[in-house]
Amino acid sequence: MRLILLWILNAVALLTVAYVMPSVQIATFGTALIAALLLGLINAVVRPLLLILTLPVTLLTLGLFIFVINGLMFWLASSLIEGFAVGGFWPAVFGSILYSIVSWALTSLLVQDKH
Repeated sequence: MRLILLWILNAVALLTVAYVMPSVQIATFGTALIAALLLGLINAVVRPLLLILTLPVTLLTLGLFIFVINGLMFWLASSLIEGFAVGGFWPAVFGSILYSIVSWALTSLLVQDKH
């Protein structure tokens, strides 16, 4: 149940990014659900491989290259889904940063007190 709720919150985070940034467009809530699922899969499978392959560049830039990788993953997801469009590389980088912040804020609302 919690996983489904997190998925829905990530879709809402994507819709929030599309609302704030005109260069990111999402057609429907269904498209946002599919995009959130695909972003989760990409971040679970492709992103770790890219982080390992680009480790020297990431260390050289003191970790700032991770923003580029996140933007590329965001842009990749938009290129694979019809109805989810990102206007270019820099909008993808800023969109991925905003998506991370909004997603973090929404999921922090779900934290349950273990006491």
